[in-house]
Amino acid sequence: MKMGENTATKNHLPPQAFGVSVDTDPQSDSKWFDDDGRPKRTGNVWTASAHIITAVIGSGVLSLAWAIGQLGWIAGPAVMLLFSFVTYYTSILLSACYRSGDPDNGKRNYTYMEAVRANLGGVKVKICGFVQYVNLFGVAIGYTIASSISMMAIKRSNCFHQSGGKDPCRMNANPYMIGFGIAEILLSQIPGFDQLHWLSLVAAVMSFTYSTIGLGLGIGKVIENKRVRGSLTGISVGTVTQTQKIWRSFQALGDVAFAYSYSVILIEIQDTVKAPPSEAKTMKKATLISVVVTTLFYMFCGCFGYAAFGDQSPGNLLTGFGFYNPYWLLDIANTAIVIHLVGAYQVYCQPLFAFIEKEAARRFPDSDFVTKDIKISIPGLSAFNINLFRMVSRTIFVVLTTVISMLLPFFNDIVGLLGAFGFWPLTVYFPVEMYISQKKIPKWSTRWLCLQILSVACLIITIAAAAGSIAGVIDDVKTIKPFKTSY
Repeated sequence: MKMGENTATKNHLPPQAFGVSVDTDPQSDSKWFDDDGRPKRTGNVWTASAHIITAVIGSGVLSLAWAIGQLGWIAGPAVMLLFSFVTYYTSILLSACYRSGDPDNGKRNYTYMEAVRANLGGVKVKICGFVQYVNLFGVAIGYTIASSISMMAIKRSNCFHQSGGKDPCRMNANPYMIGFGIAEILLSQIPGFDQLHWLSLVAAVMSFTYSTIGLGLGIGKVIENKRVRGSLTGISVGTVTQTQKIWRSFQALGDVAFAYSYSVILIEIQDTVKAPPSEAKTMKKATLISVVVTTLFYMFCGCFGYAAFGDQSPGNLLTGFGFYNPYWLLDIANTAIVIHLVGAYQVYCQPLFAFIEKEAARRFPDSDFVTKDIKISIPGLSAFNINLFRMVSRTIFVVLTTVISMLLPFFNDIVGLLGAFGFWPLTVYFPVEMYISQKKIPKWSTRWLCLQILSVACLIITIAAAAGSIAGVIDDVKTIKPFKTSY
């Protein structure tokens, strides 16, 4: 899909990401409209924090015990703190690029790609769009896989309980992925991000629920063992080969990167925030709250999971069956995971949906199929609008991610690969380069050098993480049969 320039004018705007264009004089009715003529934004620090927490405390938290297990008690927590700091710092840089020029009254950039276009331009816009939308597509696949694993874990824990552990309780993942896909087809008809706040709040509560249960079970297991397992350097050579140790350590970096990844939708979240104060100030507070909260959860869940299982830490803390009882608590946790992932899928996919629809409206402005809404009236309910192109395109997208999930159902390696692929370009490189351009930081100045050193260091980490994850995927492909995956 060609990522061309936005040729919209004030009087003829294609559907933008998370907004509705209105042909009005914003000054004449500022009570209802913002300075760009769009309906008044109502988001605040807490709604932005809810969106971020929904995006950040996702399925990535479940692989952190395994990640710390590969790195050990010294490197594991240190890497987690490093990623949290880098994510917070670069998110602040990125939020400063929401408006071009003046931070209070400058032109708004509604999407990540528009921010890149305004600050960098040229081929970098297309590169950014490609990386961003491939990453979002991959996240949708990762969440489909993770949700199916949690749904099966509910059935398996009940099966183990009923059989006393005698039945291996093997089952096929495909029906669960299909069920998740059907739910996402229905929810994907929600037009935009600004109408998702309720789903984000529910998902944020769910993320705290299963993270807290995982933490509690980890603490309980440590008390039951009467000792803290694990070592300073991570999984020992002997349990795995020296080569596996190296690749797994690299893959662990990708898992941690994925756990902190949300820069890809930061601008879109920022576009829901009201002003004054400036959107950048609100996002700075929301980012700080979110990163502190998620880092505490990550530390507790990852560290207690590793303390409980040591070298045997499962790739997915709540579905790897390190825990079998209390089975009802595991069922609650995995139900919370599924509900959270249903919401997180939508939060991540809305920018991609918006881009597809905006491009279609730009290319086919006279097509009723693309631009016209059909009003549906249901007795007893308020009328609502359905756009045929939105319905068809989003349904095709969900079906495609579901089919690919059934082809490649290996959770841990997909998580690591997504984290590696998206971390450096979207979380570090583009925010750094846009900030340098926005603030006109002189080349070779101390600040410029520090920002470039940060970018290069993160690139090296990304390359290592990608190599480890690719090695893991290659191993998985040797044993996986498409559409026949069972657990």
